[in-house]
Amino acid sequence: MTPETASIESEKLCRMAPVIPVLVIEDPAKARPLAQALVRGGLPVLEVTLRTPAALEVIREMSQVEGGVVGAGTLLTPEDVTNARTSGARFGVSPGATDRLLQACEDEGLPLLPGAATASEAMALLERGYRVQKFFPAEANGGVPALKAIGAPIPQVKFCPTGGVSLKNAETYLGLSNTLCVGGSWVAPKDAVDREDWEEIERLASEAAALTRS
Repeated sequence: MTPETASIESEKLCRMAPVIPVLVIEDPAKARPLAQALVRGGLPVLEVTLRTPAALEVIREMSQVEGGVVGAGTLLTPEDVTNARTSGARFGVSPGATDRLLQACEDEGLPLLPGAATASEAMALLERGYRVQKFFPAEANGGVPALKAIGAPIPQVKFCPTGGVSLKNAETYLGLSNTLCVGGSWVAPKDAVDREDWEEIERLASEAAALTRS
């Protein structure tokens, strides 16, 4: 897969809903009902971070949910890419980008949302062909004003900001011309997952799905 093709696929995913849930799940038994609640609420694109030992099994379980598009987040190495692809991930997300990681995703045919935090990083990814990127960590790197400033000289790049994004500031990010969607964990809070309160998670997902974009 070429970076240009990856960007086309990533853009399609980012336009499916205004919010991509960022999920850190420790119990695979909760994977399917969680994914079902989020999809019912209007958030079909799900990012499962590779931060727990159960993450790959969670991806396998969520991949069986009708209407869901499950990807792997926190990709750091080529091995992560291979494992994610084998587990059923349909896209990848990384906090940053290295040549080895980008090449691994291209070789595996895994659309990637590569992370960038500065204009130079965004330019380097654009030079390789990645027009859709993750702005991370968004709030720690200046938030909405920083992303707006990056967009002025580099309008070709569209972003999915994550890191510190919440219901309170999501719509402000979504109002930027260079933001396609946002990523956030608030739609699946740990306490609700632990309680298996799928109705509450569906409600939060519906609230997020109703956010407006520019």
